[in-house]
Formats: sequence, C-alpha cells, structure tokens
Amino acid sequence: MTIVSIGEILWDLFPATQRLGGATFNFSVHARKCGHDVVFLSAVGNDARGHEAIRRAADLGLPPQYIQTVDFPTGRVTVGFDAAGHPDFVMHRPAAYDQVVMTDAVAACKPDWIYYGTLHQIYPHTLEQTRLLIQSAPGARKFYDINLRRDCYTPDLLWQLMEQADVVKLNDTEAAEIDRMAGRPHTSFAEFTAHWSERMNWQAVAITRGADGCSVRVGGTYLEAPSYRIEVADTVGAGDSFSAAFLHGLASDWAPAKCADFANRVGALVASKPGGIPAWTVAEAWSL
Repeated sequence: MTIVSIGEILWDLFPATQRLGGATFNFSVHARKCGHDVVFLSAVGNDARGHEAIRRAADLGLPPQYIQTVDFPTGRVTVGFDAAGHPDFVMHRPAAYDQVVMTDAVAACKPDWIYYGTLHQIYPHTLEQTRLLIQSAPGARKFYDINLRRDCYTPDLLWQLMEQADVVKLNDTEAAEIDRMAGRPHTSFAEFTAHWSERMNWQAVAITRGADGCSVRVGGTYLEAPSYRIEVADTVGAGDSFSAAFLHGLASDWAPAKCADFANRVGALVASKPGGIPAWTVAEAWSL
C-alpha cells in the first residue's frame, strides 16, 4: 500500500536537546514501520538542520527526493510541558515546510491513501497544495489527523478539511473544541462520532483519550478500547503513531476492535520511549 503524506517536518526544541519531528513526519515514519510505502511531501531549508533532516528521513525509510529544499529556515517548534505532562508547542513560522509545492512526481505515485493535518493548511498556499494532491489521486482515501495547535486553525478551515476526509483521528480535547465551535452540546463520544460521521460522511473516526484508551466508530460500529498501562517517557509523537497504526488496521480490513487495540498498543509503546519517532516494531507492540 502507498501513502502520500503532506505536511510539516521540523525540529522539536526541548530544554536540553532537539529532536526531529512534526506530526506529519512522525506519522510517515510510523506508517513506514507498519510496512507501507510512504511518500512524504515536505520542505526544509538550505541549512544545517535541513541537511540533517533529509539524511535522517532517508535513514528512516522515507524517499528523500520528495523533501524539497527552499530558501526558508527549516521548521522549529519549542516544546514545553504542563503540570500533567502534556506537551505545549510554540511554532516558529513561516518555515520551509510552508513553502512545499505539489509536483508531477508525487502525482505519479498513485497513492491508496492521502494523509494531512491542520497545522500545515493554515496558509492559502499550503492548503492549495493539499487540494492539488487530493485532486491528482481521485481514488485515494483521505485520512485527516486534526492535531489542533494554538493559532493554527479557524472553524472554516476545520469544516473544509473535515468534509473532504474519509477517516478522521482526534483527541478528546479536540472533540470538545469542535463541538464548541459548532455551537452544539458535547455530551458523549458515542454521540460525537455518530453526529459528525453522518454530517461529514466519514467512514471511520477515532478519538484518543490518554489513559482512558480510545473511542472508535467504523461505519455503524461504535466501541471503546482500553489503554495499555506503561511508564510514560513523553507523549510527543504518540498520537501520530496511533494514527499510523489505526490506518494500518483499516487498510488491512481488520475488525474495528482489532484496529483500536493495535492503535492503542502502538501509541502506548511510543509514549513509553523518549522522542516522537523512537525505534519500535510491530511484534513489540503486539507483545504489550
């Protein structure tokens, strides 16, 4: 199976270190670990961080020719943590990944799935590149990982991105925010997934809920899957790995419960290791 993902590659700047990341980049690496061919469309700057990002991406199995080099700084985000250990992100933009351009070479990949998020779409240029990507592959299914970041979305943008998706992943906080923006009561995850799946014609939706596991609706089936208890190293990248694992299950035609369970396993495994793209294997996830 071939996945084309479009979005950000950047360096997460922690107080004592820096790590390569970005939601779309993280997802792409984790989807590759699940065994899929992944074309990651993004851009870096002609600087030391950009050169290292391309080298690392190639080492992780992502074809480097689809990561463009532009005259903007390679993306950066300062990462902090709140009292509960949840990450807080400060974006430094404009960045190189905001300048990415859709190409004929990407269109020729003929993907089975297209993955996109919200952060990358806030500028008209990048939103247009995603539109061109989707237009170039009319048979591809669209996976939208909502991933809300402060000052990087508007209600109108969210409705547009939600409407073109076939499958959506978000977390419990984002679900409440979407209902708030829509001016509707936020009563339960079952009701949320039923309402928005019908309104947006989604085939599937998954809500991650931290220690409470996840809520999933696939077609007419709704279920809640428990989490796996692990010692958390950090949660950066855990949601991105959940998305990759959930898409893997759907693409493999697994039953909804198996999709949810595998995604929970992978998300927990990644959260148990430092960094957004730690080393892990499918066998390791099943052994939790």
